[in-house]
Amino acid sequence: MAIKEKLKVMVVDDHVTSRMVTVEGLRTLGIANIAVSSGGREAFLAMVNSPVHLLITDLHMPDIDGFKLIYVVRNHSKIGKTAAIILTGKKDQAAVDGATKLGVNDVLSKPFSQPGLKSAIESIFGAID
Repeated sequence: MAIKEKLKVMVVDDHVTSRMVTVEGLRTLGIANIAVSSGGREAFLAMVNSPVHLLITDLHMPDIDGFKLIYVVRNHSKIGKTAAIILTGKKDQAAVDGATKLGVNDVLSKPFSQPGLKSAIESIFGAID
């Protein structure tokens, strides 16, 4: 069985269009086991109840931002090893530095490309096909 058939992903973004674009990008790659959330707090609780392999989160959200979400995930005994990719409209050095300090696996600029998304996922899990 290919990795893409086993992979569980949580997509977190406060903008519905961005969530839909990310989910569609994952589905195009053949990843179907996708949970979605409109905010960090809701995503964290969902992940504790049903862990995922990969968290893809927006950086800027109103309730808790992507950095805070990843911080609480990384410090939770049950889900602390979850892989993480941050999506941001502004991939500046501060975002990259903050992500690196938290152990984020990759930072992608919005809008991301399909090959870029696939490359980011494969850099974590290996070939997904």
